Amino acid sequence: MNIEVLRKASLFEGMTVVQLQKLAKILVEVRYPSGATIFKEGVPGSSLFVIEEGKVRISKIIPEVGEEALAILEKGQYFGEMSLIDEATRSAEATAQTSCVLYELNRERLDQLMFVDKDFACVLLWMFVRTLSSRLRKTNEKLRSFFALSTYGES
Repeated sequence: MNIEVLRKASLFEGMTVVQLQKLAKILVEVRYPSGATIFKEGVPGSSLFVIEEGKVRISKIIPEVGEEALAILEKGQYFGEMSLIDEATRSAEATAQTSCVLYELNRERLDQLMFVDKDFACVLLWMFVRTLSSRLRKTNEKLRSFFALSTYGES
C-alpha cells in the first residue's frame, strides 16, 4: 500500500513515515461496487476505513422522513473511527456512492500495534481527540443554528 493515502487522512497527519509504514502493514484492502452497503447504522462495528478510490456516502435513516445524507467522502478521507474507540453500534450507514477501494483498519490489529508501540499509540490517540473535538464543535454550531431558527419569530 502507498502510505501517501494515509498521509492525506487527517487522522494520521502527525505520524512519521515509519509509523505510517507500520500502520500500512495492518490494513486490509477491500472493494465495494457502487451502491453496496459498507455498514449499516445500529450494527456492531470494529473497523475504520480509509478511501483509496471512489466515494462513500454517510447517511442516517430518519423515521417518517427517509435517508438523510450527512457527507460524501472521497480519496484520503476516513470513516468508522468511532468503532475503534468504543464498542457501541454504528451511528450511521456507509454506502459506496461509486465503486470503491478502501483500506480497513481492524480494532484488534490496531490494539496489538498500539500495545507494542507506545509512541504510535500516543500520536494516534491524540489525533482521535482532535478529530472528536472538532466534530463536537461542529455539532454544537449546528445545534445553535437549529435552536436559533426554531425560536425565530416566536412572540
